[in-house]
Amino acid sequence: MSHFFPRQSVEWRLEEPAAFRRLSLSIIEMALLTGIVLRVLRALTFTMGRASWLFYGAAFLVWTAILLGMTTAYLANWTIRSWLWRAPLFALIETAGEMGTSLLLIAMRREPEGRVRAEFHDWPSMALRALLQSELSICVWAALLACVIIFVRRSGMAPQVEAEPVDDEAVDHEPVDHGVTS
Repeated sequence: MSHFFPRQSVEWRLEEPAAFRRLSLSIIEMALLTGIVLRVLRALTFTMGRASWLFYGAAFLVWTAILLGMTTAYLANWTIRSWLWRAPLFALIETAGEMGTSLLLIAMRREPEGRVRAEFHDWPSMALRALLQSELSICVWAALLACVIIFVRRSGMAPQVEAEPVDDEAVDHEPVDHGVTS
């Protein structure tokens, strides 16, 4: 009998992460989805809620929660040291998704710009504004989140968590496992 085939086989069980967890591991999918949702929300807000500041305020809170929530869900998979390049890259890709959606909305004549519909010549200034807004929001949020995490680790509030982050060179190619099982 050949030695290539064992007499007994070993059963391997691979646990597939949940759908949102798999999505949160991909910077491109996560950031593009965020950008598309935010641009559609912006278009709906400025089209539907013209006279109500309460509507604008609620839409701004939803916009902020989506942007920072999706950013946090992505960054939570990685070590804090890698956030230095991951957060700005997330903002760049998010802006690309947002502005791609904006081009589609401009072509359909549905993209608002103030009280009028945006034209293609308005797009570059809209893209620069969106990039600056996203970069600033996401990078400030990532810095604030990192400070809170480091403070909690070093203060002893979470004794089961390591005091110092893991070395990035050893684990940067794989996401951080927070011990959560589904």
